[in-house]
Amino acid sequence: MRKTLLLLVPVLLLSACNWGITMDPAAKNVRTAWSGDVSACRDLGKVTVSVMDHVGPVDRNDIKVRDELEVLARNEAAKMNADTIKPLAEPSDGSQPWGAYQCGSATLPSSTDHRKVPTSSGDAQTFPIKGS
Repeated sequence: MRKTLLLLVPVLLLSACNWGITMDPAAKNVRTAWSGDVSACRDLGKVTVSVMDHVGPVDRNDIKVRDELEVLARNEAAKMNADTIKPLAEPSDGSQPWGAYQCGSATLPSSTDHRKVPTSSGDAQTFPIKGS
């Protein structure tokens, strides 16, 4: 019984890493301008968000960490009445700064534009799935 419990605890802790990070309803209207020009937008400020990028000695999946950082940034931007966010730097130690903007109807590339995620074997391109 004790061995089963010792094996079960780390699994539960690792699976809890993504619990609680959900997109607020208002954040669904916040666009992400990965490489878009936001010079026509009103700068509302900067938000810095962070998540756990490792659990103990185990590094978390980089793409999952980046996705969670984007969700948190969109949530915070919605609270500021922003409709667009743009990453200001690459994630570092589970933290990332984002710019929050009010662009209104300004033409920006949609959030379905591709983004590059650095990998150990070079650059890989990822594409968001429709409906996400």
